Amino acid sequence: MCGIAGYLNLTEQTPPSEALLRQMLAMIRHRGPDQFGIFLDDRIGMGNARLSIIDLASGQQPITTEDERYWIVYNGEIFNHAELRRGLVERGHQLTTHCDTEVFLHLFEEEGPKCLSRLNGQFAVAIWDTQKQELFIARDRLGIRPLYYTNAKGAVVFGSEIKAIACHPSVNLEFDHVALDQIFTGWSALPPRSPFQDIQQLLPGCYAIISESGTTIERYWQTSFDRSEKDGQKSDEDYLHEFRELLDDATRLRLMADVPVGSYLSGGLDSSIIASLARRHVGKRLDTFSIAFTDTAFDERDFQQAMARHIGTEHQVIEASHADIGNVFPDVVWHTESPLLRTAPAPMFLLSRLVNQSGYKVVLTGEGADEFLAGYDLFKESMIRRFWARAPGSMWRSSLFQRIYPDLTNLAKLGPKYLASFFGERLSEVDAPDYSHAVRWRNTRRTQRFFSAELSESIQRENKEQTAKFEFPAAFKNWDGLSRAQFVEITTFLSPYLLSSQGDRVAMANSVEGRFPFLDYRMVEFCNQLPAHLKLRGLQDKRILRRLGSEFLPESIWKRPKKPYRAPIHRSFFNEHTPDYVGEVLSEKSLRETGLFNPAAVKSLIGKIESGRAVGETDDMALVGIISTQLAHHQFVQDFQAVTPLSETDDVKICDRRTSLSPTP
Repeated sequence: MCGIAGYLNLTEQTPPSEALLRQMLAMIRHRGPDQFGIFLDDRIGMGNARLSIIDLASGQQPITTEDERYWIVYNGEIFNHAELRRGLVERGHQLTTHCDTEVFLHLFEEEGPKCLSRLNGQFAVAIWDTQKQELFIARDRLGIRPLYYTNAKGAVVFGSEIKAIACHPSVNLEFDHVALDQIFTGWSALPPRSPFQDIQQLLPGCYAIISESGTTIERYWQTSFDRSEKDGQKSDEDYLHEFRELLDDATRLRLMADVPVGSYLSGGLDSSIIASLARRHVGKRLDTFSIAFTDTAFDERDFQQAMARHIGTEHQVIEASHADIGNVFPDVVWHTESPLLRTAPAPMFLLSRLVNQSGYKVVLTGEGADEFLAGYDLFKESMIRRFWARAPGSMWRSSLFQRIYPDLTNLAKLGPKYLASFFGERLSEVDAPDYSHAVRWRNTRRTQRFFSAELSESIQRENKEQTAKFEFPAAFKNWDGLSRAQFVEITTFLSPYLLSSQGDRVAMANSVEGRFPFLDYRMVEFCNQLPAHLKLRGLQDKRILRRLGSEFLPESIWKRPKKPYRAPIHRSFFNEHTPDYVGEVLSEKSLRETGLFNPAAVKSLIGKIESGRAVGETDDMALVGIISTQLAHHQFVQDFQAVTPLSETDDVKICDRRTSLSPTP
């Protein structure tokens, strides 16, 4: 896995600068510290920071075609590159490396953007066509790998991370207030927005062609829950057999590497199945990695260790204390490049650091199962609300919420009237596109009571001026309630938050590539065709996965109820080792300087925490949201600091086709 960055001059006559490319790549050195590559001609400069995983000897970028018409910088893995390579060679292509990057390039040479449909992988890519003077950029189907771009005074600047883009002299970062509204509602900015004004994300499953004549964005894939007639002819056993074969093959493909591959092991069903399948394929030592917490309310080490013993892995654990989470949090914000409403990315950052220190660059993970097999409680909430909406006067139906949250003792104490009030808002609006998420988003939006009056007014004004709204596929209205809920979760949460802030960013911060068998596009499309009862039946989630798990996992694992991954919040910032930055960013002076939050309201929240009174979920989300926003403002808006550029001691491959040299910016 790697990182890419570059810029295309659309109007300026000055050729791109090698010095600027060295600076941009230095900002994402953590994504690929092994090698670097830079391509320059009179219009474009683009580069790559490489984490060597496949073809360690000859895979350094940039790579070109035989006639040097096309040049590529690339971040990702194509897991079916071996079979695609055979076809290219048979058709006369001359490949000089054994890496998947060159396969991608030659497929593009043959088919153009159509080649994307043939790729089974996770990637962000930039290809320059020297003949047409066009830049092609693309992102994988589910947005596993990030890609941002912006228009900056006659140039299009792009990169795997915003901090690389911010090095361009025409780019100045400011918060996007509508994006802050979205983050303090659904935990992330909704693509194509990013947290910063005019910095856009390329949507998952899309590509763009950029030239002097403009930018054209096209979608080549989208999550769909349309079902074919033949699906109704399959038995549950047919589905289980196909599911088993697909998941096993997806895991096998993701073990492809010229370096060792490890596996995360959380103690839950999803990662346990992936680790078990991986162990069967490697036939030798498999290292597994997990997070333990000193706070017993969040700790799952007993399940992790039991599972590691069951499959016979070399198991390694990082234990996270409240102080550990608080201490690394500024680094986490720097790498996620976004305000956060959870501390959960921080332990994942610590875990990837353990993986790196153990000599690993690649780990398998279980992300995606909850989204595509209906593992979250949110899907049960939506199902109960729809059931309740058919008899809105029934207190018995509303009491079903107590069964999906048995650990929330206060919920039982509050009684049926509170449940009816909390979950009953907009109960009858079952056809509303956001029906499944309305309660969650409304609850999270309560964090906005800490916004300053100026920020709230700006959000209200800018939201009124918006013309582009969240778009649903034309077929959305024909899907069942579960499919609708899954689509919204996948689109608004999986890629923008889970695969970014809790996935790519905190793993690549420590030069670790995550691989996701459940997100193999074949798995995704298969799961989207499953009958609802094989995903969620009654209050039992992920039924087909539990059936598979019963074949080779301990009963204590495959029958185990879903426990959401969480990490401590207020105790991570307020404890016997409270970090100095907490007081600084929450001070009245700092809050007034940023102008984003109400100092009096924040002071009241701090007083509540320091007094030892109970702190609810919304207050916890608000606290981490305020701290992370203040940190992000300092790091990116107020005092953005570029690191030392790549030097002569770095392994940098330069392909310089400029006809004249540009001055150092």
